[in-house]
Amino acid sequence: MRFFNTAGPIRPQDHYHIPPLERLDLDGVLTRIQQKKYFVLHAPRQTGKTSVLLALRDLLNAEGDYRCAYVNVEGGQAGREDVEQVMRTVLGALALRASVTLDDEFLLAVWSGLFAEFGPHAALQVALTRWAKADPKPLVLLIDEIDALIGDALLSVLRQLRAGYDLRPEGFPQSVVLCGVRDVRDYRIQSTAENAIIAGGSAFNIKAKSLRLSAFSAAEVYRLLAQHTAETGQVFTADALETVWAHTQGQPWLVNALAYEACFERAAGADRSRPIDATAVCAAREQLILRRETHLDQLADKLQEERVRRVVEPLLSGADKSAFSARDLEYVRDLGLIAPDDPLHIANPIYAEVVPRELTYAAQAGLVEDAAWYVDADGGLDVGKLLAAFQAFFRAHSEHWVERFQYKEAGPQQLLQAFLQRIVNSGGRIEREYGLGRGRTDLLIVWPQGAQAHKVVIECKILHQSLERTIAEGLEQTAGYMDGCAAKAGHLVIFDRRAGRRWDDKIFHCRRTSDSGVEIDVWGM
Repeated sequence: MRFFNTAGPIRPQDHYHIPPLERLDLDGVLTRIQQKKYFVLHAPRQTGKTSVLLALRDLLNAEGDYRCAYVNVEGGQAGREDVEQVMRTVLGALALRASVTLDDEFLLAVWSGLFAEFGPHAALQVALTRWAKADPKPLVLLIDEIDALIGDALLSVLRQLRAGYDLRPEGFPQSVVLCGVRDVRDYRIQSTAENAIIAGGSAFNIKAKSLRLSAFSAAEVYRLLAQHTAETGQVFTADALETVWAHTQGQPWLVNALAYEACFERAAGADRSRPIDATAVCAAREQLILRRETHLDQLADKLQEERVRRVVEPLLSGADKSAFSARDLEYVRDLGLIAPDDPLHIANPIYAEVVPRELTYAAQAGLVEDAAWYVDADGGLDVGKLLAAFQAFFRAHSEHWVERFQYKEAGPQQLLQAFLQRIVNSGGRIEREYGLGRGRTDLLIVWPQGAQAHKVVIECKILHQSLERTIAEGLEQTAGYMDGCAAKAGHLVIFDRRAGRRWDDKIFHCRRTSDSGVEIDVWGM
């Protein structure tokens, strides 16, 4: 039985998959190779880049017009800026790959001796020149994980590829594809030897084109899931299909991970006579987040970078203005954390859930709140009691807690979410909506109660203008969100961060009615 793949390149005989070359403009790629161009393929991690490169290699070798070699240079990362160590790793890996996939022993015989004669800053160039000349068939080179290399080692690779460019195809690879998370033009390479920052575009100014590998379309997601149904008879309900697409927005690893969890890991999925429904998909989603799977953990680790913070913090706080640069934005988009299209937003709902949870993880662990304190006799969650407790906690501890957060501008919202998450983890879930210029953060608590889920909206706003205007605006926003998600109860939380304000002036609780006639609890903090 095939299965959904979440680790490494696809193997068609083992994995449900979308044929990798269907995800490319293959005619355009083949034309660039024919035209002897060097170009870049980039996409966020675990999007399918390596699967595409391997499929392209196999196609070119099968057609017989070229010799195509693939090499992953990530092993050179351990050498940091030791150029000779990195070059030995890269050339050794390339020689081994050529031997295995092309049955070509040429590089194995010569690569090691080139260092004594030419040194590390020319060994790669000489090796590729001699290899290209050794066979009349043009050479195509696919270099994966190029941006795993850093500093002078990365500079040396790029410059040696550039140095032999004019000798192609008889004396150098006809075409080179560099593959990584980022476009080479966006590299800012810190050269220790030159004591300078070198732009990737200047170190590799022979690049003709940059291609970005996109996420799956909705149609591709449904095609992938249909393969499981075709082979096992187990169907995905219409709601389940829509839920997978809605929560992943086609991010390939997320799609495969959700489907694998629902179909192969959870007991409900093991019975092939039972359909996979939206409830199973949501349960699978929660398990992926709680386990902090490697893919999500790597994403969360990026949140600690300052250039990521400059982009994500305004999203969390709902700020109207932001201080990030176009370079910061491009970097975070290349990571896949932000969607490639405007308006600016987190790439998919699972990432949107991971970001605040990760940023508040330590805070959750440090809170002593017990869910049992806020569950009534009927098993319902008393959100009013919960917010009253948070209000008292925020008054006593907010200054100390908010300073713990790296994303301080969004500190009050993060602290509230940590408090709520600590409680809701015991049986419900929180759905979140936030984004640049929204001026608010929308939280939806979904709490199982009997046969139905009880929904409660909590809207957070920062007080920047008059209190009455903020309340009036917040009431309409809260009522609108309640209507959109069919919630019966709503709470508006207003954080007053103005300097010099007394807590007695900031703390209040009242019940107000929106212009549309919806009663909403308002909490001042």
